[in-house]
Amino acid sequence: MNLKNKQEIIKKFGANEKDSGSAEVQVALMSQKINELTEHLKTNKNDYATKRGLLMMVGKRKRMLSYLKEKNLEAYRKILKKLNIRG
Repeated sequence: MNLKNKQEIIKKFGANEKDSGSAEVQVALMSQKINELTEHLKTNKNDYATKRGLLMMVGKRKRMLSYLKEKNLEAYRKILKKLNIRG
């Protein structure tokens, strides 16, 4: 993920261009990185360190999504739909 992609994600999901700390932005950035690592693992099946990192990242995203669901249900539903997570 390069800086330009990161800035686009922040602009799309954040309140403004400097909002990189909100839960929605963090989930979106993590989802992008998860997608990239998934593609990497399709070609490098024996890269166990990356697989472990991917699993840890998925767990962290899950915890952030549950936090968001608890605090702001509407934003939770909106981000699930935008990122196409969970069916």
